[in-house]
Amino acid sequence: MDIYNNRSRFKLGFVVIALIIAAVSLVYTNILVSQLAQREQKLIDLYAQALEFVIEADPDDELLLYVEKIIKANESVPAILVQGDNIQDFININIPNRASEGRRERILKRELTLMKEQRPPLVIGSEGLGIKNHLYYRESDLLYQLRYFPYVQILVISVFGFLTYLAFDYSRRAEQNRVWAGLAKETAHQLGTPISSLMAWIDYLRLEENLEDSSIIQELEKDVRRLEMITARFSSIGSEPTLKSEDIYFIILGITNYLRKRISTKVDWDIQNKLPRHKATLLNRHLFEWVIENICKNAVDAMGGIGSIKIVLDELPEGDIYIDIKDTGKGMSKSQVKKVFNAGYTTKKRGWGLGLTLAKRIIENYHLGKLLVKESDPEKGTTFRIILRG
Repeated sequence: MDIYNNRSRFKLGFVVIALIIAAVSLVYTNILVSQLAQREQKLIDLYAQALEFVIEADPDDELLLYVEKIIKANESVPAILVQGDNIQDFININIPNRASEGRRERILKRELTLMKEQRPPLVIGSEGLGIKNHLYYRESDLLYQLRYFPYVQILVISVFGFLTYLAFDYSRRAEQNRVWAGLAKETAHQLGTPISSLMAWIDYLRLEENLEDSSIIQELEKDVRRLEMITARFSSIGSEPTLKSEDIYFIILGITNYLRKRISTKVDWDIQNKLPRHKATLLNRHLFEWVIENICKNAVDAMGGIGSIKIVLDELPEGDIYIDIKDTGKGMSKSQVKKVFNAGYTTKKRGWGLGLTLAKRIIENYHLGKLLVKESDPEKGTTFRIILRG
């Protein structure tokens, strides 16, 4: 199975599995909590009965010793015995050893308020003897922690999973960057030898009198310069590019004039410059021309070689420069827009689907700008927007 192209399904599968594990954990923990709550309820009932026996029993009754052991067996459930408005006794409530009487009283009153909010008290004592006590209690700290443990567990697992995902995603992207950079540099290296050889052949042909001013040699020189520019582009990938202050309109005009002569003559070009005259920004000329060329060639392919390309240069309110490149091609669906910058994604029968991926990397990683699909409507066309620092 193609994991890369089906990664959305894999992500959904992992999320579903995580939700199932979370649901099972919650259900199982709730069962444990329910069972423990029943045990604590039985324990507090037994504790209340033991207290009632102690209150009503004869001080000399031999069973008092065993009943007191039952009372002491409650080591987890906090409880407070109240007669009227006065606290008579309490158990399993954490009060610091050096706490003052006032602080001790505040802690007990706070606990008593919580217990009254949780459940009604157990009545202890004989009304015939005029003794009526109320036993207030709440669930133990262990039960309280167990009740919320799965939520804490899910939160911790989620945070860990998110951090792990970020780490692996960063590692994957870093590995991809190294692969692309290595491929680009190796391509530039391999192009170097034939370019040098071509230059030598051009110099040799110039020695021929009948070819000295030949248009063939001039065209050969243009192609060699083109190869040199491509080599410079590939050499710049993966290394810190040199950015220079460039007239952006002049660069776009140059690359579009170059493309006009080498693509379909049935494509109309419209370039509107709304920037201040000679507006400059920091660019790596070779790489930026590559971006414009990629987007424009994709536009020509989307139009089937017939249509128009409109390029608008203007400033955003905050001072950044934007370049909108609009074609009248077949456009894209929303799902295609989401994947258009993914490496390997292409709608063409031929091609590797790397052009827009590299273009986005050049603009965002090297020029700290943005490349995005501003709008796209099926059968109406697509507008790409490049944003650069002003």
